[in-house]
Amino acid sequence: VSPLPFAPRGGISGWSRRYRGLTLLLTFLCYTSYHLSRKPISIVKVPGRGDTLGTPRGHPGGHPGESLGTPCRDPRDTLGTTWGHPGENGDNYKELFGALDNAFLVAYAVGMFVSGIFGERLPLRYYLSSGMLLSGLFTALFGLGYFWNIHVLWYFIIIQICNGLVQTTGWPAVVACVGNWFGKGKRGLIMGIWNSHTSVGNILGSLIAGAWVSSAWGLSFVVPGVIIASVGLICFFFLVEREWRPRLRMDVPELPVLAGAGGDVGKPASITAKKNLPKLPWNFWCWSFGPAAISFLGALRIPGVVEFSLCLLFAKLVSYTFLYWLPLYIVNVAHFGAKEAGDLSTLFDVGGILGGIIAGLVSDYTGGRATTCCVMLVVAAPMVGGVTPVALSPPAMLIVCGGLVNGPYALITTAVSADLGTHESLQGNAKALSTVTAIIDGTGSVGAALGPLLAGLISPTGWNNVFYMLITADVLACLVGARVPARGRDLGWCHWDDPVGMAPSGWCHQDGAIGLAPLGRHRWDGAIQMVPLG
Repeated sequence: VSPLPFAPRGGISGWSRRYRGLTLLLTFLCYTSYHLSRKPISIVKVPGRGDTLGTPRGHPGGHPGESLGTPCRDPRDTLGTTWGHPGENGDNYKELFGALDNAFLVAYAVGMFVSGIFGERLPLRYYLSSGMLLSGLFTALFGLGYFWNIHVLWYFIIIQICNGLVQTTGWPAVVACVGNWFGKGKRGLIMGIWNSHTSVGNILGSLIAGAWVSSAWGLSFVVPGVIIASVGLICFFFLVEREWRPRLRMDVPELPVLAGAGGDVGKPASITAKKNLPKLPWNFWCWSFGPAAISFLGALRIPGVVEFSLCLLFAKLVSYTFLYWLPLYIVNVAHFGAKEAGDLSTLFDVGGILGGIIAGLVSDYTGGRATTCCVMLVVAAPMVGGVTPVALSPPAMLIVCGGLVNGPYALITTAVSADLGTHESLQGNAKALSTVTAIIDGTGSVGAALGPLLAGLISPTGWNNVFYMLITADVLACLVGARVPARGRDLGWCHWDDPVGMAPSGWCHQDGAIGLAPLGRHRWDGAIQMVPLG
């Protein structure tokens, strides 16, 4: 008889496979919408034809080509804001764009360290869906500044800060959900394919923003805001955050059990040994052996967390500099229009999809996550600098460069984070996933904030200097990744001398009279039998 009256043929395993696929699909859509809502600003800030970011509708003297940088004579422009644009009395337009980028990225980096702590202690479904609804709200508010005729820089900066904070709900939650459902066997390949949501979101965001960049740039933000909020509602109703387990009953039959501390091991014990069991409510025995949340410092002590975090810092610095500044670079160097530059920049994200899949596949085959990252970073350094074979056309160069830059970034933020979050030293405590993911991605987000800021400060001195900065970051990422230790289980297993040994995750080192097995196992040396309720 099937344990569930409504279970399909094949029992719970059949449901497990279906929910596993559903979780993978929903989390893919969730983070695709996150990146879709982040991309428009890199398209809209590019000077082009028609109304772009900052141009007042009906502005006196306004003309096609005015953008966020255009000096605005609207009396509501306060705080002495100068919206500089090249050729429009605004040599500081790149610095202002960098300030907008950094408002989001700094808030994202700071919020990420806190986000993982909340993600472990709140239901992931509620946490993720509420974050997506708020992200949709703030993304739409940015675009509504166009329709409300707002030209105060601080309005957009405050919206960017709020959006950066609420968007930190996404990554720790989706990685924890996927990590709860998938083991380590093919995690690199599965998460490499799954992580293409980053590039897919960037591509869709570029295309959606480009559709309105020349007419009404506000819609370039309002439409992605509506999309991410809608996906958040779908997530709320359908996401299953972890595999369901049947409720268990604990029976203590009159069988020989191990003697207590100081006794003779193997000597038959009286059934009165049951008196040593603590008198706890029945629900405690059934449910309280779930994993406990790990502390921030405890997560830092997991081997490899610090090294991979620093490696991601430099890798993400390079990736996000391309994300925010590649369209503007194409406009300035190739003299394309805003829409054409946005469309061409999507090739970098196409390469990112391929790079993430290849990195995951190679790391699964070789078993070396750090080695895979280092090799790709070494090859990426000359590619970023433009040292490529002459036979490669510019589109092909963007694809190859995107794969080499985003491959290590994708591998670290997915498979590596999940591996470290389920490290053997944690004894199966899956609740460490959110904290470990938040630490790694939060540190990487510091690099994501520094990259566009440095690009905005350095680009006035020449684009070559920007690429020298990116090459340096790639080399530093490789050097840090090379230090990842190949250590095994060095935090040890928990050790209890009590009559009942209970580790937070349900494991114990059996020195006492009774050793409690993890939930779902049926026997532990004959002392306790875990039986599903019939």
